[in-house]
Amino acid sequence: MAADRGNSPIIIKRITVSGEGGHHGGAWKVAYADFVTAMMAFFLLMWLLNATTEKQRKGLADYFNPTIVQTSNGGSTATDGGKDRKSEESAGQGEGAARDPREAQAKQADETGFESIARQLQDELDGSGAESMQLKNLLRHVVTRMTDEGLVIELTDLTEEPLFEGDTAQATSVMRELAAILSRVLGRTRNNIAIAGHVRSYPEMLIHSPVWALSDARAHALRNLMNESGLEDRRVQRVTGFADRRNRSTNPMDPSNNRIEVILLR
Repeated sequence: MAADRGNSPIIIKRITVSGEGGHHGGAWKVAYADFVTAMMAFFLLMWLLNATTEKQRKGLADYFNPTIVQTSNGGSTATDGGKDRKSEESAGQGEGAARDPREAQAKQADETGFESIARQLQDELDGSGAESMQLKNLLRHVVTRMTDEGLVIELTDLTEEPLFEGDTAQATSVMRELAAILSRVLGRTRNNIAIAGHVRSYPEMLIHSPVWALSDARAHALRNLMNESGLEDRRVQRVTGFADRRNRSTNPMDPSNNRIEVILLR
């Protein structure tokens, strides 16, 4: 009997215990917390949709989706709510923002003042109120017009009464008297002045065309005459010769193309 007990096989039973055998662990707590958080966010979203206007909702959406604006200097500026931060900062500078309307009003006042002065000068130079027949004859050479640049006063040759001797820059007595009148009239203003010379065309058979040198010389001649008559030289901003490039008449050799333009600048 003892021998049989010693020969019987020994059976070892191994029982594997899983990690969740004693309890369910904490994974369900994390899942439940995520579920509660999601539900709270959902109800908060529903409340926001019901309590805000369309404009407010758009502002909230833009806040969470910022855009990038490319500036001219190569940089970029982030914007919130569809508005450029730089523009908001500049708009917040009350002094600078308030200066723009004042500048616009000042500019409009200057334009109105210039128009009034220009009309007075035109009335004085049209010859209708001339004191004598001699003055009326002189003012026949004068034509005025308004442009974007300013008041243009044209001194034009007449067939029987040119402003310069022949094809030279030597002024006639008519030109001298007109220069004195212009100096007196323009002396009442403070605007700057520009002078431009124009001459008629000459035959193409000429080896050396005098149009460029002559138009420039005549413009300078008028400038000198006006300075001698009392016009301040510093008011003259430019003196230009246009040769025969801007003829008034369809006939390029028409004497009416000989003219000097005095421009009262805005």
